[in-house]
Amino acid sequence: MSVIEDRIGPKYRIGESSFTIEHMSRHDGNAMPQPHAHPFYELYYLLEGERVYSMNGQLLTARKGDLILINPHDVHSTSKGSLPGFERILIGFSPSFATGMELGICGLLPFDRSRLLHFPDAEQPEIERMLWQMLQECRERRSHYEIVVRSLLAQILIQIHRVEEDTRKSSPVPHHPMQDKISEIVTYVNNHYTEPLTLEEAAARFYISPSYLSRMFSRFTGFRFSEYLRVTRVREAQRRLLSTQERVQLIAEKVGFEHTAHFNKTFKQVTGTTPLRYRKEHR
Repeated sequence: MSVIEDRIGPKYRIGESSFTIEHMSRHDGNAMPQPHAHPFYELYYLLEGERVYSMNGQLLTARKGDLILINPHDVHSTSKGSLPGFERILIGFSPSFATGMELGICGLLPFDRSRLLHFPDAEQPEIERMLWQMLQECRERRSHYEIVVRSLLAQILIQIHRVEEDTRKSSPVPHHPMQDKISEIVTYVNNHYTEPLTLEEAAARFYISPSYLSRMFSRFTGFRFSEYLRVTRVREAQRRLLSTQERVQLIAEKVGFEHTAHFNKTFKQVTGTTPLRYRKEHR
């Protein structure tokens, strides 16, 4: 792999939040965003290096030529892989931006799930050409550049659709021996988040020391154990707020919080808003 130098380009935008694109390279690979979710689609294409993505109970190791597809509102984070440094292009686009391309009727969106997709070696140069052209169009802002960007995005989504079946049949790549164990623990948390779980209880159940589990869990998911538990509970609360008429107090109890005040505080820390305001704004 070539030596990666630190370069963090500007984030280009079309509209307030309709479309964004950004190029970044880091030589040490230590950039680690906090677990987060957002109301738009995200495409994360890795040009060089390795990153570990945590998303919906999955741990996905991305390498050169891999694209992470993220549906709106799916909680995710990235962490350092086994290789030093990484280089990526990140795209975000709103459902309304995609609707403007009338892609919904083609079955391209939404993605059936947030996931990793690998482009074959022969197709990577064309995908990367389109990504770099998007950046150039947004940087130069020549007449009708928005239409060019929409067209390029549509072509990329079509390529995603075409390679999906082949990717599902591809053989898994080697990974850290603890990755499967952490995946088991993540699945356990996803199934038992309503219970009073602790790091120590999970460590004992899976025969791992608490300190080692803490380090490995953070490495492969980007979350501390307690943080992942909180985010998982809040994510289920978000679903219930939008899909049921249940009172906030009842929802708090059902997702594992003993006290409504603690639930309200945690919900605002994770989402930036209160449960009632979230229900009102997103319903």
